[in-house]
Amino acid sequence: MIANRVRVFRLLGAPLLAVALAAASSMPSLAAQDFYTQANLVSDVPGLATTTDPDLVNAWGLTRSPTSPWWVSDNGTDKSTLYNGSGAKLGLIVTIPPTGSAPTGTVFNGTSGFAVTNGTTSAASRFIFATESGTIAGWSPTVDATNAIVAVPSNGNAVYKGLAIGTSGGATFLYATNFKTSTVDVFDSSFHAATLDGNFSDPGIHAGFAPFGIALLNGELYVTYAKRDDSGHDDISGPANGYVDVFDTSGHLLRRAATRGRLNSPWGVAIAPSNFGRFSGDLLVGNFGDGRINAVDPATGEFLGQLRSADNRPITIDGLWAIAFGGGVTNNGPTNSLFFTAGIDDESHGLFGVLTTQT
Repeated sequence: MIANRVRVFRLLGAPLLAVALAAASSMPSLAAQDFYTQANLVSDVPGLATTTDPDLVNAWGLTRSPTSPWWVSDNGTDKSTLYNGSGAKLGLIVTIPPTGSAPTGTVFNGTSGFAVTNGTTSAASRFIFATESGTIAGWSPTVDATNAIVAVPSNGNAVYKGLAIGTSGGATFLYATNFKTSTVDVFDSSFHAATLDGNFSDPGIHAGFAPFGIALLNGELYVTYAKRDDSGHDDISGPANGYVDVFDTSGHLLRRAATRGRLNSPWGVAIAPSNFGRFSGDLLVGNFGDGRINAVDPATGEFLGQLRSADNRPITIDGLWAIAFGGGVTNNGPTNSLFFTAGIDDESHGLFGVLTTQT
């Protein structure tokens, strides 16, 4: 075999051999860190994950403080449950009112604003929840240890699918994606409706698409768009059904981050750290519609690929909602571990898990 190979090289000649070797060296190789491993940590379905938790139904919103465990919005049980970076359930369970609230997006609040009260005691909310029933509720451990308190009642014209928190002009605001009205509703630190300079609009997005998910990443608001059904309550999944825009915290459009293509009712977004394998530093966009996670160049919007497992197939997580990286402590896991929530089996069950680079 060696003799034959030498003979072939001689037949090629020096110039052709140089071209052939250069082409071979430029071909992409499949290193271990080009792939990712999925671990199912918690589910309400027995045997599907390491931990079984009947409260985790249609696991949706996902948030944490720098040092806290993960807080998950359980859309199907009107609760929020807490898990550490290994998936162990903690004792606190918070009910999100009212009955049938169906919580979605959730955020951590580290400011002194967004106070809630039980009539006698008032304190800043530490975690805040948006709901499909059109309410926003805040939780404070000193006001009610096991129940959030409605701070924004429903006006009958809101279906909140996502929630973010950010600062503009020295003030802190909540940003809630109202799928029913195709708007991003803004609230000040007293939970009052607020009007900002911008209006979170993009004339380039086709009619029928509405703000779906939202997240503050590196000081900018990433808003995902999904195609809306006639009721204004649910998305219509399908290939190319989605956009991702980037706004400043005053609501001005900065740029389009991703346009249709591989998007399919995108909801979760995250920016990968520098040690996340092939897609280090890239914008990750999770599709609720087909469960895949797209990697996008954050500067150009170029589609770079999808997270794949060791068999080189795209990782597919049924009913994928949130994606977020750990904070580097035991409570919430390594900074290059991508945690996720999902409403599996047509949102009738839930899953909390993690994706890590293949080693």
